[in-house]
Amino acid sequence: MTRLIAALLILANAVPALALPRGVPAPDRYDGTWSVEIITDAGTCDRAYRYPVRIEHGVARFIGTAFTIQGSVAGNGSVRGSISNGTATANVRGRLARDGSGAGTWVASGALDCRGHWNAERRG
Repeated sequence: MTRLIAALLILANAVPALALPRGVPAPDRYDGTWSVEIITDAGTCDRAYRYPVRIEHGVARFIGTAFTIQGSVAGNGSVRGSISNGTATANVRGRLARDGSGAGTWVASGALDCRGHWNAERRG
C-alpha cells in the first residue's frame, strides 16, 4: 500500500496543475513524456519512486492504470493537482520549466500520512 501511495504522489507532483476553464485550451509547451521521481521526506511511505507521466494539451495522465490524476499544467508551468487510488490521495504543487525540468512538493492524506518533494525531467 505504501508503494501505491508513493506512486500516486509522484504522478500527481510531476504533472497536474491549475485547472483551466472549460473550452480554454492549455498551452502545449509542456506536452510530452516526463519521468517523475517522488521522494518521501516524512511519514511511512517508501523512500523514493520514479514513474512516467504523459502531458497532452496541458492535461496530465499516468502511463498505466493504477492511479487517477486530476489536474493540468498552466501556461506558466504551474502544477497543482491530485493523484488518488482508493482511500489514498496525494495533493501536488510545483512548477515545470521550459528547459524540461520540474520540481515541487506533495502531501498525502487518507490511508497514509506522508509528505515530500518531487523532481521531473522531460523524456520526449
